[in-house]
Amino acid sequence: MALPKLDTPTYRLTLPSTREEIQYRPFLIKEQKLLMIAQESEDDQQIADAVTSIVKSCTFDKIDANLVPMFDIEYIFLKIRGKSVGEKVQLNLTCPDDEKTTVPVEVNLEDVSVQMVADHTNEIQITDQVKLFLKYPILSDMKGLMGDTNETSQIFNMLNKCVQEIHFGDQIFNRVDISDKEITEFIDQMTSEQFESITNFFNTMPKLRHVIMVKNPKTQVESEVVVEGLASFLG
Repeated sequence: MALPKLDTPTYRLTLPSTREEIQYRPFLIKEQKLLMIAQESEDDQQIADAVTSIVKSCTFDKIDANLVPMFDIEYIFLKIRGKSVGEKVQLNLTCPDDEKTTVPVEVNLEDVSVQMVADHTNEIQITDQVKLFLKYPILSDMKGLMGDTNETSQIFNMLNKCVQEIHFGDQIFNRVDISDKEITEFIDQMTSEQFESITNFFNTMPKLRHVIMVKNPKTQVESEVVVEGLASFLG
């Protein structure tokens, strides 16, 4: 006699980037094991591959982690994690007033969301005649940066991957028609002010963000702590 199959609950979420509603389920023991093995390896590539596999499986093949923005993937994974092992996580946060005292804080993952900046845009005006259109980083872009510990190099490599179009007057240059070398040479011609307008795109793009009030037990000072990014919420 065959053993019974267990029913898995399903839930719904709204993608931050498109506002599309999708179904998802908790990860199963076999998927949790995959994630734990990846985390224990401390190999970024293996962890990224595990996240890709889990997100695809738990959204019933609806979401390909290599095709949607990273902030969507982080949000989906946080939702999956919450329904799989619990909505509450314990974080140790450093008090801003003395920058050394840490306090334990419980965070409800249901309260964490992707925050959007009101005036954020992917259209970057470089000169009167030249403007860039950038896309949001995807997981495969991040994989390409793993192992690169130079922050400046990471910024330039990420920008290279995220350029979608370059407009020069009425001319439009699509990324598929531009080599990496040409992009690098184009960026190298920019002034610091022009380049800053591009880095502002990355600094203000949507991200998992949650503000938490903490009280320093030594000084009794209350402060706001901003927690950002998926890794920060995984304890």
